[in-house]
Amino acid sequence: MCGIVGILGKEPVAFDVVEALKRLEYRGYDSAGVATIEGGEIRRTRAEGKLKNLDGKLREAPHQGRVGIGHTRWATHGRPTENNAHPHATDRLAVVHNGIIENFRELREELTAKGAVFVSQTDTEVVAHLVTDLMKSGLAPREAVAAALPRLHGAFALGFIFGGEDNLLIGARRGAPLAVGYGEGEMYLGSDALALAPFTDRIAYLEEGDWVVLTRDGAQYFDETNTPVTRKPQKSQAGAYLVDKGNHRHFMLKEIYEQPEVVGRTLAHYVDMSAGKVQLPFDAPVDWTKLTRLSITACGTAFLAGQIGKYWFERLAKLPVEIDIASEFRYRDAPLDDGQLMIVVSQSGETADTLATLRYAKSCGNKILSVVNVPTSTIARESDAVALTLAGPEIGVASTKAFTCQLTVLASLAIAAGRARGVLSAEREAELINALIATPGLIADALKLEEPIAALSHSLAKASDVLYLGRGTSYPLAMEGALKLKEISYIHAEGYAAGELKHGPIALIDETLPVIVLAPRDHWFEKTVSNVQEVAARGGEIVLVGPQGASEACAVATLADVTMPEVPPDFSAIVYAVPVQLIAYHTAVVMGKDVDQPRNLAKSVTVE
Repeated sequence: MCGIVGILGKEPVAFDVVEALKRLEYRGYDSAGVATIEGGEIRRTRAEGKLKNLDGKLREAPHQGRVGIGHTRWATHGRPTENNAHPHATDRLAVVHNGIIENFRELREELTAKGAVFVSQTDTEVVAHLVTDLMKSGLAPREAVAAALPRLHGAFALGFIFGGEDNLLIGARRGAPLAVGYGEGEMYLGSDALALAPFTDRIAYLEEGDWVVLTRDGAQYFDETNTPVTRKPQKSQAGAYLVDKGNHRHFMLKEIYEQPEVVGRTLAHYVDMSAGKVQLPFDAPVDWTKLTRLSITACGTAFLAGQIGKYWFERLAKLPVEIDIASEFRYRDAPLDDGQLMIVVSQSGETADTLATLRYAKSCGNKILSVVNVPTSTIARESDAVALTLAGPEIGVASTKAFTCQLTVLASLAIAAGRARGVLSAEREAELINALIATPGLIADALKLEEPIAALSHSLAKASDVLYLGRGTSYPLAMEGALKLKEISYIHAEGYAAGELKHGPIALIDETLPVIVLAPRDHWFEKTVSNVQEVAARGGEIVLVGPQGASEACAVATLADVTMPEVPPDFSAIVYAVPVQLIAYHTAVVMGKDVDQPRNLAKSVTVE
């Protein structure tokens, strides 16, 4: 998660911007920069590496501007060079950006044809030139931003300053968080309330699709239809926490809402979006073409991420996969061939059973590739290569954003293996990359379903048992949905392959049993429809999670329809994880459970 800070101050703001950015260092970054308005002109200072490098440059040549924006960047489009660091600028404005602009290629071609000259490899520079082009047509800054936002596809947060405007700061969000801070004759913008804590404890949060115009007198908010709206400031407790809940009731909900940003950030670490191909940030520990088998091991939610990854590796790379729960694998003396690869998946990188399995595999001559969220963890240190999930700290015990970031990494690895093994053509790789690039925006769309899911949860909270069904990658996701519900609501739930319904679970179905069916429009959709009809014939209370028209295809009465956006079928699990998480969260909230710290559970299981 990149960091954004903007300040409209009474004195020079550059060093305050840097100090605020330091509070966001926990997110990780590889370059940083500041832009201010001085004498009506835009002035920028940027640096590779840590904030101390930027701080040193600013001390050698201080900025005097009283309005400024700053950014810590984790490279997405383009290498982590000073030239690609934010803010990006034209002669009219400077902009900072979190997230991914999905349609940056089309916009770049359009703007280049109009004479725009691009000097970086980033998608962000497209935003700067698009708003500049609209201003050249005669629009004022706020009008230009309002006209530009509908043309940007994806998940993003943006902050703008403008040449000649010493009392103007504009922010916008879609899918990535953004907060406004209120001071005395000063105003602030930040991607996290934690960054603004040294300046103010009065914070308002932009809602999905909002944009805001800040002056030293206050803030004007607009929704995605450009209608003026009110977003009331509230007293923030960010100063008391390492990581703040923001305007969310629980850390778990905040982390669910961070997924468009962190999935985009993780994806950008593994994909060259300009070229439309996977570019792994590490040397693979094995030659993919020489593998005859891949082993995956993990525990809990990480194991279910591995189960989904199995489908991808076998389909996209034609690589046989054996997957085991680590606590079982470590004791069954499984034969492992020398020179093969084991992928271990762990959020913390300290999971005891997974670590023991890693050591066993190494003793058998396997190479180890770990998918972890903590680069300094024991599992990371003992691996031959590390594929980081850039989810940032996950406070809620029930994993959400770490899970979708694990899926993003596994999808990228499967594509890389497929290309290396000659299974995927360049055209098919580009098609898959475009599908992955779309996922952050689709996750943001799925989050808009929170209200109907919250309403549904009142019915689910009355159940003593819940059945989840899915096919293909939706089968492990059904097990993840059941696990989430068990973890935080304590309702007994099971996830099954929908094709197994007649082999036992159908005996459970009656009018008291909610059956949650995950039915993306994928290779298995028609088969899933048949299973829904089997459930309906036995009186089950169906919750259908699928695209527009899924209910009509099933032609049965349902307890509720959760109508999802159309999702590329190959990676539907990444997006369909959102309603699964929200169903569990809201059911637990209705029941009055401790969502962030459910009973008997720990965030990291470091003992057997």
